[in-house]
Amino acid sequence: MQTWSLVSLCVLLGLVVRWGVSLNSYSGEGNPPMFGDYEAQRHWQEVTYNLPVQEWYFNTTENDLNYWGLDYPPLTAYHSLICAYVAKSINPDWVELHTSRGYESPTHKVFMRATVLVADLMIFIPAVVLYCFYLTDGSSKKKVSTVFCFLLYPGLILIDYGHFQYNGVSLGLALWGVLALGLGWDALGSVAFSLALNYKQMELYHALPFFCYLLGKSLKLGPAGRGFLLLMRVSLAVLVTFALCWLPFLSGPGDAVQVVRRIFPVARGLFEDKVANTWCSLNILIKIRSILSSDSQIYLSLACTLLAVLPSSLRLLSKPTFWQFKLSLANSSLAFFLFSFQVHEKSILLAALPVLLLLNDLPLMVIWFLQASTFSMLPLLLKDGLLAPYAVTSLAFLFFSVYLLSPLETCSEDELRLGAYHKLLFCLPRLDLARIVRWTFFISVAVMAAVSVLTVALDPPPHLPDLFPVLVSSVAFAHFLGTFVYFNVVQFSEAPARRKSQKKSN
Repeated sequence: MQTWSLVSLCVLLGLVVRWGVSLNSYSGEGNPPMFGDYEAQRHWQEVTYNLPVQEWYFNTTENDLNYWGLDYPPLTAYHSLICAYVAKSINPDWVELHTSRGYESPTHKVFMRATVLVADLMIFIPAVVLYCFYLTDGSSKKKVSTVFCFLLYPGLILIDYGHFQYNGVSLGLALWGVLALGLGWDALGSVAFSLALNYKQMELYHALPFFCYLLGKSLKLGPAGRGFLLLMRVSLAVLVTFALCWLPFLSGPGDAVQVVRRIFPVARGLFEDKVANTWCSLNILIKIRSILSSDSQIYLSLACTLLAVLPSSLRLLSKPTFWQFKLSLANSSLAFFLFSFQVHEKSILLAALPVLLLLNDLPLMVIWFLQASTFSMLPLLLKDGLLAPYAVTSLAFLFFSVYLLSPLETCSEDELRLGAYHKLLFCLPRLDLARIVRWTFFISVAVMAAVSVLTVALDPPPHLPDLFPVLVSSVAFAHFLGTFVYFNVVQFSEAPARRKSQKKSN
């Protein structure tokens, strides 16, 4: 009973932090004519409420796709429609067709912020609590600490409650899928992940691990018998879920095609803003967009992404354990972020979720990555006027995670799961990896803090106007690439001993 009281307190504190961040400004506040993501979400409510389903994704006289046209899958549109009905009942002006464009008021801001909070309470937070208690090792105290640190991750809070998005919905549904698979409910897990994919197409970052885990598990059970039945159940669950989500768009031959075109635009180019991925970082030295055509850029990014994710996927296919599944989720999402086409800075949240799943297993490396992921979005957060929330939530997360999870005290080579290091780099002298990692962590945090201060305090030279955004993205890219290499090394190492014994007992 005392444990669940502590969990309730953790959830309450997480909600307080979220609402505190929501009191600050949001994307595009008071910045006509396009405003920002806040207006995009409000406009989708306006469109879905006032127009028939067949017009949601089409450019018509009533629906100008150049003004925040819907570009997410159907489940996002249905969510917008539900929010629109609530908004209409409170104040019809909020969703009035055309006349509500750019609508801003304190009351409407409270409503919009509340929709994010309600979605988190219904989807994301329960999944976090159940995952930490049923699929992580350790004492009740450690599990409560993991829940608290999980809920305090600043990147997701700052984007959803500051910038303004509903990432908690898609990530929460994906987490429900992970939870179900971890408990052996494969069909339900497939339904949950299919819903996540139908909410945001970027969930493709996680699709290969789900596919390889379920296929590998089916093959392990045998291509006939139990394995075949599992594959049929999962396939049926996915097909039915997709059919129900897309049903309104299957009436006309061109409706579904138009939705696909909207959610997978390729005209924007290899990258836009200063993102901490390979292409933006490489652009400092080699102007890829000037050298290669648009089609060549797409093929290059696709080939690099598939090559980067292939080792992890094959490892999971051959060893479909839950431990391998979690590592493959992290490696796949990082591969997509680092090498795929048209990545946004907010897409790092898709890598942050699977990394958070390892918070109880690899606390130091996870905390390190999460700090870097929040730091990587600094230019966007400064643009939205979220400097104070960025500083407070980042420091709070760092303090509580280091204090409660004690990652620096358990920073041994075994705890870091670097058993494969000496096999891969046998030609190098044996090093004290734990000490090197610990000191590198301290230096890394100091560098991110220094760059943050410089970005805020100094004006860039006139001939280098993008100096600080490029510096932020370059430092963050080095962290992400290092994390990607590290998790691949861990995935090809032996599984933790306690997990082996746990598997035998199961």
